Amino acid sequence: MNTNETMMQYFEWYIKPESNLWNSCIRDAQYLSSIGITSIWLPPAYKGTGGINEVGYGVYDMYDLGEFDQKGSIRTKYGSKDEYLKAIKTLQGNNINVIADIVFNHRLGADGTEEVIAIENDPSNRTRFISKPQKILAWTKYNFDGRNNKYSDFKWNWTHFHGVDWDEYKKKKSIYIFYGKHWDKEVDLENGNFDYLMGADVDLNNVDVVNELNNWGKWYLSITNINGFRIDAVKHIRADFFTNWLSDLRSWTEKKLFTVGEYWSTNVNLLNSYIEETNNLMSLFDVPLHYNFFNACNSSGTYDMRKIFDGTLVKSNPDKAVTFVDNHDTEIRPIITILDS
Repeated sequence: MNTNETMMQYFEWYIKPESNLWNSCIRDAQYLSSIGITSIWLPPAYKGTGGINEVGYGVYDMYDLGEFDQKGSIRTKYGSKDEYLKAIKTLQGNNINVIADIVFNHRLGADGTEEVIAIENDPSNRTRFISKPQKILAWTKYNFDGRNNKYSDFKWNWTHFHGVDWDEYKKKKSIYIFYGKHWDKEVDLENGNFDYLMGADVDLNNVDVVNELNNWGKWYLSITNINGFRIDAVKHIRADFFTNWLSDLRSWTEKKLFTVGEYWSTNVNLLNSYIEETNNLMSLFDVPLHYNFFNACNSSGTYDMRKIFDGTLVKSNPDKAVTFVDNHDTEIRPIITILDS
């Protein structure tokens, strides 16, 4: 018997901290189950650089689920650690799987700077250097003093990253790769190489980093008991990392751990190639279908609906496609104009 699985993204970009999202999950769980929601995609639950105003993608400390006084608050934008864990249990108690948003690509909000030798890259062609090696002051020290080594004593420094986008010496924004490092090759080839996206780019060639992220994954699953993952920005991360990471966690938990990745591209061939490179271990969001919907909605009635599935993942690889209309990256913030009477 086939099950009609329906996942709801239970957040949006402009939600206010006072909305207390985790408590809303608790309140709405029974209703969501009654209308056929089988999975809930929750936002990144850990402390970000913006504190209570951080949506979650500006990752600071992945071990802080709203428990420690860091970045100006104890709670996150969505509530406290205890509220988060209660929300998960309540949703699962109403037969709703919980999908956790995971961001591994970058870190932001460093605690301190380090002098590093780096080379400036051409932003439109990351394979091209536009400077000689030079000393920059990079925000790459993450000490997490507010957590005081609880759960992990791992401290991040410049060796754990590929590069950054800011030189504190010159107060200059650019893309700097650290001398002796190289961008990963198993990534999208937009801009020549699209390993770098933002902030301090995590170096997944570093054995200590890989071990720490493996340890974090096991800690997170043991703390939360979530059912699966939504993985952010996979086109910027070497494919074989997730092949190993997911395989290890599934073996460790003996659970399916449904996983969907965000590979933002309209080229369905790239999506299928990534699925193949990760040994079919994760699904992907059907971005081409989203843009077909977008074009249809903006065609003033002229769109040929017979072509709505052309070039989509759901047509070429339906078992690995997660379809959607809009999400937090595509929503348009309402603009209210007040006119003088």
